[in-house]
Amino acid sequence: MSNLNRNFKKKSDKPFFIIMGVISITYVVLILSMILADLNFTTWNEILSSLKSREIQYAIKLSLFSCTITTILSLLVAVPIGYLLSHYNFPGKKVMDTILDIPIILPPLVIGLSLLILFQTPPGRFIERFISVTYAIPSIILAQFMVASAFAIRAMNVSFAQINPRQEQVALTLGCSRYQAFRYVVLPEVRTGILTAASLAWARALGEFGPILIFSGATRMRTEVLPTTVFLEMSVGNIEAAVAVSLLMIAAAFAVLLLIRMLGNDQNILKTI
Repeated sequence: MSNLNRNFKKKSDKPFFIIMGVISITYVVLILSMILADLNFTTWNEILSSLKSREIQYAIKLSLFSCTITTILSLLVAVPIGYLLSHYNFPGKKVMDTILDIPIILPPLVIGLSLLILFQTPPGRFIERFISVTYAIPSIILAQFMVASAFAIRAMNVSFAQINPRQEQVALTLGCSRYQAFRYVVLPEVRTGILTAASLAWARALGEFGPILIFSGATRMRTEVLPTTVFLEMSVGNIEAAVAVSLLMIAAAFAVLLLIRMLGNDQNILKTI
């Protein structure tokens, strides 16, 4: 025992914290260096001039519209699925839970290709008779939704799991129906989680590129969103405009992530993603 005590004699913690600090600071500096490199590549006048472009303004408007619709649709799916997964055990739950993670794991290009093939099948062609989806604005929303909803579901699953089930049981014993208990007891408890899920879905939709490129194309003034704008501007050698749009997306991502952290519910949510 005395030998063991000698081996584990108290030593200074400084080397430990120095190593951890150096690694952490190095990675943070790398991220900041990329952003500063973008800022130093161009001037504010060039950025403002690029953002006044008719094509880029269209991409901004379409991105805001599609991301907002995607977020609403994602919440409509994430709330019931997150509630069921967190509160109930049912046959096939683990299989369902695994399937829901597929859009997170799959390469984005595969999702876009799969959606494109899906709408070449009889059910897809039947839908196309009534509404044009492929290479149109609905395809952008659907491509964003397939990925963003998976993140929203994970967020809602964690939020519902943190609620004490006894509160809902008490409401049921007092005469509430299952819907009333859910509406007036459960939902108010996950308001922060809903905002966090919405923020994650919106941010993920804003940065989606692969599925949109395959399923929607990158047509100017038609299916052009901010990520495809960067691709199109780079393809014609207009790097200044690509950098301007990139900085706009970085600012939007920073604002959304800051909002999530201010809500105070992101730590446990992000651990599950």
